[in-house]
Amino acid sequence: MFTQIDVSGLDALRSDGHIALIDVRTDAEVERGVIKGTRHIPLHALPQRAGELNPAATTVIYCQSGGRSAQACAFLASQGFSNLHNLQGGILGWLRAGLELVALDK
Repeated sequence: MFTQIDVSGLDALRSDGHIALIDVRTDAEVERGVIKGTRHIPLHALPQRAGELNPAATTVIYCQSGGRSAQACAFLASQGFSNLHNLQGGILGWLRAGLELVALDK
């Protein structure tokens, strides 16, 4: 199970403490910028890389508009992850809110 959150919900989670922020977009999409503090795991690689994530951590997943990230949340929930959130509107919602993107830390 996972919850849907908007940009203000993401801000609230960030202010409460450490979260895992995961971008599941493609490499080409990520080159255009990410939300600060993001870790990039493309959706197609998530089944192989899910073990890199803490199943008990507060985890927010996002993509371009929210569809792929919802798939990622459903997959992770099926793997026992318990504190998952899908960013509604994805990066487009972030930009509509007037918020900035940064280059991915590599």
